[in-house]
Amino acid sequence: MKTYITTAIPYVNGAPHLGHAEDYLLADIYSRYMTMRGNEVRFQVGTDEHGNKIEKKANELNIEIKDYVDQNSQKFRNFIEKLGVKYTDFIRTTDEAHVARVQKVWEKLKDHIYKSDYEGWYCEGCERFITDNEYKETDGVCPDHQKPYTKLSESNYYFRLADFKDEIRQKIELDKLRILPEFRKNEVLKLLADAPDVSISRPTSHLKWGVPVPGDDSQVMYVWMDALSNYITVLGYPDQDISDFWPATVQVVGKDILRFHAILWPAILLGLGLPLPKTLLCHGFILSNGQKMSKSIGNVVDPIEVLDKHGLDAFRYYFSRHIDTFVDSDFTWDKYENAYNNELANDYGNLVQRLSNLCNKNDIDRAFLDSHSVYSSIKLDDKYCALMDKFEFTNAIEYAWKKIQDVNRHIEETKPWSVAKENPDEAKELLATLAGELLNANELLKPFLPAAERVSEIFSAEKIEPPKVPLFPKTLAN
Repeated sequence: MKTYITTAIPYVNGAPHLGHAEDYLLADIYSRYMTMRGNEVRFQVGTDEHGNKIEKKANELNIEIKDYVDQNSQKFRNFIEKLGVKYTDFIRTTDEAHVARVQKVWEKLKDHIYKSDYEGWYCEGCERFITDNEYKETDGVCPDHQKPYTKLSESNYYFRLADFKDEIRQKIELDKLRILPEFRKNEVLKLLADAPDVSISRPTSHLKWGVPVPGDDSQVMYVWMDALSNYITVLGYPDQDISDFWPATVQVVGKDILRFHAILWPAILLGLGLPLPKTLLCHGFILSNGQKMSKSIGNVVDPIEVLDKHGLDAFRYYFSRHIDTFVDSDFTWDKYENAYNNELANDYGNLVQRLSNLCNKNDIDRAFLDSHSVYSSIKLDDKYCALMDKFEFTNAIEYAWKKIQDVNRHIEETKPWSVAKENPDEAKELLATLAGELLNANELLKPFLPAAERVSEIFSAEKIEPPKVPLFPKTLAN
C-alpha cells in the first residue's frame, strides 16, 4: 500500500515555531507507523517563499530576496532534521520545477478564472482578503495577528469558488473529504456557505515577488494558489502521473489555515479533475501558560530551546502525549520538567535500566528470550492500530504508556530479585515474561520515540547489558 503524507509549508519570513513542530511531529508519527505496517510512504515538507510578507521582510533587512529565502528555507530544513523527521520530499515554491508546474495548473483552471476590480479589506498576515462581515465581527482587527486590516483597491484575477461549493459541501458531509477533529467539519461547512470567490493574483505594482500569471506580466499569483499546489507539484503534476500517491492519505494543517485547505484547495483539485485528499488532520494551537503565544506578551516558547533542554525524545514525548492531537493544549516549563523526570525518566528510562540489569544478573540473553518466543510475539495490537488509523495519536501513546506502567507494576508485584534467591529457574521464566511485556509496549512507542529503537537493541543483543548511562538521566528543575 502506498501512503502520501503532507505538511503545511511555512512562510520563510520568520523562525520555526512550535506550531510548525506540531505539524512535522504528527506527520512523522504517522509516517513511522505506516512504515512499520509495511507501507511505502512519501512524506512532503517544504517552504512557502513568495508573497508580501517575505518581500517586505527582505527589504527591511536590506537583503536580496532570493538570498533571504535561501537562508530561511535552510533554517526550516535544519529544524525539521533536528526534530528527527524522516521526510522523503522537500519542496520550495521558488524551485524552477514548481514555478513551471503551478503555471500549468493555472492554465488548466482558466475556465474558472476571471478578472475583476476589488475594493475592500486585506490582512497581510493571513495573506487573504476579508469580507465585510468578517471586518465587522472583528472590529477591523485580525484576531490572529492583532493588526488592523488594510484597505485595498486593485484589479485581480479571481477563482470562481461558486463553481464547486455544492460538490465540496457534499464531499465533506459524506466524509469523502474527512475533516478531523469532527467538530471542525461544521465550522468548515459554515464558512463554505458564505465563502466568496477567491482572489488569486496581485498586481505587480503591489507585489513583484511571486510566480508570474501566464499571459499577463502585470500580475503575479496570489500566495495561496501558489502554495497549495505544492502538494501535487512535488509529485510531478501535471508533467507526471501522480495516481500512485494521490490522493493524499492525510494532510496535516493547523486550525488557522484549515479554511484554505478545506475550501480553496478542494475547489482547485475539483477544477483540475483530481480526487480530494482522504483526510485533513487539523491540530490546535500550543498555548503558553494558558495564553496564546505572542511576542507582545513575551510568552513565546522557542522550540529549539525546548529541544536542547532534554533532547529529542523528551520533546517528542511531551508534544505527543501532553499536547492533544486535535485541540489547543498548554505548555509550561514546569509541566515539561515534570513529564521528563516523573514519566519519561522514571516510568520508561528507569524501567529499561532496571529490567536490563535484572536480565544481566540472571543470565538472560538473546538465546534464552528467543527460545521463549519473546521476539516473535512482538506486534502492534489491534486496539493500538485502531487509534493510530484514526489519527488519535495522543490516545495511542497514552495506551502504550499504560502498558509501560503495567510492566513497572508487574515487576513490583512479582519481585523477580526475591524469586531468584529461592528459585533461579522460576526467576528466569518471570524475567522472560517481563522482557516480552516491555518489548511489546516498546514497539508501540516506536512511531513516537526514537529511543524505542535503542531499547529494542538493548534487549536483542547477544548479552543483555544495562545502558552505562541511563536513557533519560533525571535532572533538577531550574
